[in-house]
Amino acid sequence: MHAPPPDAPILFFDSGLGGLTVLGPTRALLPTAPIVYAADYAGLPYGRKSNEELAARVPALLGRLVERYQPRLAVIACNTASTIALSHVRAALDLPIVGTVPAIKPAAEITRSGVIGVLGTEATVRQPYVDDLSARFADGKTVLRQGSPELVTAAEAKLHGEAVDPAVVARAIAGLRDQPGGDAMDVVVLACTHFPLLQDELQAAIGPDIRLIDGAAGIARRIAHLTAGQRWPAEVSPGVAVFTRSEDHAPPPLAALAPYGIGRIETI
Repeated sequence: MHAPPPDAPILFFDSGLGGLTVLGPTRALLPTAPIVYAADYAGLPYGRKSNEELAARVPALLGRLVERYQPRLAVIACNTASTIALSHVRAALDLPIVGTVPAIKPAAEITRSGVIGVLGTEATVRQPYVDDLSARFADGKTVLRQGSPELVTAAEAKLHGEAVDPAVVARAIAGLRDQPGGDAMDVVVLACTHFPLLQDELQAAIGPDIRLIDGAAGIARRIAHLTAGQRWPAEVSPGVAVFTRSEDHAPPPLAALAPYGIGRIETI
């Protein structure tokens, strides 16, 4: 495979704005990397779609984006899309693909009580992929799961400048805590890239004794590893955010994306 030109971007893909939590640490490691951030607002929320729908939708849309932007690497910065469609995307596209999976392995390494919570979308928490991760890395431990579509909506609203309803956060936490063994839980995996956008609200609701973890830093390191030795531009250039057209969801103000290095917004 030929070395990509310096201006070949990294493509980040998510249903919405959650993948910004992966983009942030990646920019810290690769500060001059050109960025295309794609949000499938026409398909949001992914957590309520069927596996079959996502297995068809995600590779088709990524194929269009790869053709248009010619990235050196694509990141599916979405747990739901990764757990369902990652193998389909890798089969369809001829470039490196990095997926996002729930951080159950590091959670199992740091829990002292042996009880781990997994907070994700409804689609992610029901996946056999999560069963497999739990069996491989958390054998003998209790893994509690809770799906919260409301948190995805709240995270999106927060980046649109709206207030987060504390009741939404409280319901998600209670959904984990009220399960058998939930009172002993000491680590919660944020198994949706949207949820670290609500880190402060979630931590305040769950208390200081429970650790919240996600996989974003590990994904950023993986991206840096896969692009090691490649050439990058000498200077930082503003990234582009691309939104699929939706009657229900308008793109956020550019000011909300600027801290992530986004300089313009496009719709497709």
